[in-house]
Amino acid sequence: QVQLVESGGGLVQPGGSLRLSCATSGFTLNYYAIGWFRQAPGKEREGVSCFTSIDGSTYYADSVKGRFTISRDNAKNTVYLQMNSLKPEDTAVYYCAARAVETPRRLCTSGDPPNYWGQGTQVTVSS
Repeated sequence: QVQLVESGGGLVQPGGSLRLSCATSGFTLNYYAIGWFRQAPGKEREGVSCFTSIDGSTYYADSVKGRFTISRDNAKNTVYLQMNSLKPEDTAVYYCAARAVETPRRLCTSGDPPNYWGQGTQVTVSS
């Protein structure tokens, strides 16, 4: 059974940091692009950062470049999103998603549905 389970969300003050985790199981992550998406109330879902193990390439949305870092722990089949210098506009539900044999840019920006989604974790940036 395929599972993507996010954790690590919460309430943080502007300028603070959070690390989101996406624990995967039931599929071979090496053959997938995987990434983080977010959706704020009243806004469209946005691809934040995506990654593939095939060549190690990454994609970051302009709004998070220099602040967010995507990484993977191979032993744990877990993907992380380190979020620094958080802003109120980063407030959203963050989802982990994966699609087979895909580039990070296309996963994050094409709008084509991923093969798998997680259930989401809430991130709130507020003083």
